[in-house]
Amino acid sequence: MVSVGIEVKISRLESIVEQIGEAVISTTETIEHLAERLENLSVQVEAQGKQVQQQGYQIFALCDAVQSLAESQDDSLKKLAKLTQTLDRLTSLIEGTD
Repeated sequence: MVSVGIEVKISRLESIVEQIGEAVISTTETIEHLAERLENLSVQVEAQGKQVQQQGYQIFALCDAVQSLAESQDDSLKKLAKLTQTLDRLTSLIEGTD
């Protein structure tokens, strides 16, 4: 009778150890899956960071181009104003000689 009781306890212990082993395996697989997902997210974040950096460079270049364009337009307006003054003087001179 004692040996039957011991066999039942051993059977229960084996069952418990088997369940613990299955839980450990399942947990390990879950952690591995989460690690893969985290790695994928890390790669995506790194790629997005590079894109943001590239966009920053593009914005800087665009701002520089807009500033150059504004300066060029300012120069053109000054030259146009001088040309207009010169044409006004010429017109006045021409009208004065008639």
